[in-house]
Amino acid sequence: MKPSRLKAGDEIRVIAPSRSLAIVKGEQRRLAEERLMELGFKVTYGNTALVHDDFFSNSIEDRIEDLHNAFRDPNVKGIFTAIGGYNANQLLRYIDYDLIKENPKVLMGYSDITAILLAIYKKTGITTYSGPHFSTFGMKAGLEYTMEYFNKAVLQVEDFYLDPSETWSDDSWHLEQDDRTFHTNSGYMVIQEGEATGTIIGGNLCTINLLQGTEYMPSLKDSILFIEDDEESHPFSFDRDLQSLLQLPDAIGIKGIVIGRFQKESGMTDYALQEIIATKKEINGIPVIANANFGHVHPFVTVPIGAKAVMNVKNGKVTVNVLS
Repeated sequence: MKPSRLKAGDEIRVIAPSRSLAIVKGEQRRLAEERLMELGFKVTYGNTALVHDDFFSNSIEDRIEDLHNAFRDPNVKGIFTAIGGYNANQLLRYIDYDLIKENPKVLMGYSDITAILLAIYKKTGITTYSGPHFSTFGMKAGLEYTMEYFNKAVLQVEDFYLDPSETWSDDSWHLEQDDRTFHTNSGYMVIQEGEATGTIIGGNLCTINLLQGTEYMPSLKDSILFIEDDEESHPFSFDRDLQSLLQLPDAIGIKGIVIGRFQKESGMTDYALQEIIATKKEINGIPVIANANFGHVHPFVTVPIGAKAVMNVKNGKVTVNVLS
């Protein structure tokens, strides 16, 4: 079940189910709101989006209330998370999934928000969106590709291909907007070739693994698995996190894997990643690609969790088609 596509005139509600919006600089918030208003959206905020405690988050009760209010309000058509963090999974037991199922809306974020996106998809069957936070729209430069794929996934109704961006950047743009470094993108790295069709499941790998053994973990059967990790990951942790995921009973049904580009501080190299994948006998014979525009390295695509995708990886050439 897919929520209605967004359009000009719709109200977007910004909530902070993980870290508080207060952590985002005021100028970045202003630019993000301005960008969304230029698209024709009206931007409103959860009542406690700027409230924070010693951990720069907020109480479970307040975060849940803002989430429920956003789904309950008939004027709100899209819900964007402020930023990621570490504790979004605290909310899963307290979410009113029936309320959400009765009021399907575009819900979008990434990183720690993966826990909420997957839980809602599992519990309701509603497509959720691994894509930019509200704060992401406050990036001064290098946002064009991210905006393009946000439009394709959330505003338009056609199928679309995930083509690599021309450049990528892994600098701390949120700290210094005017000191950016962009690298030429050499495209996807092909690790294993093949063809696959499946349901998109994925997000931040270490966050996905928080859901293992819980009622909030979606099935991996017949899936195209999209995974990425941040600068706190490294080759050893990625290896065991992926291995843990592949030991789930339904992981045998994974049809293909798309791995997002790693941040430089992770220490992951193309060689190390190829060696890690070579040890995963569970995924022999399925297409695996890496260095995708997905995750913490900018720019990145918006991926609809629960949508169908088709991978074709042959003779070193890659196509990934997301079906509407």
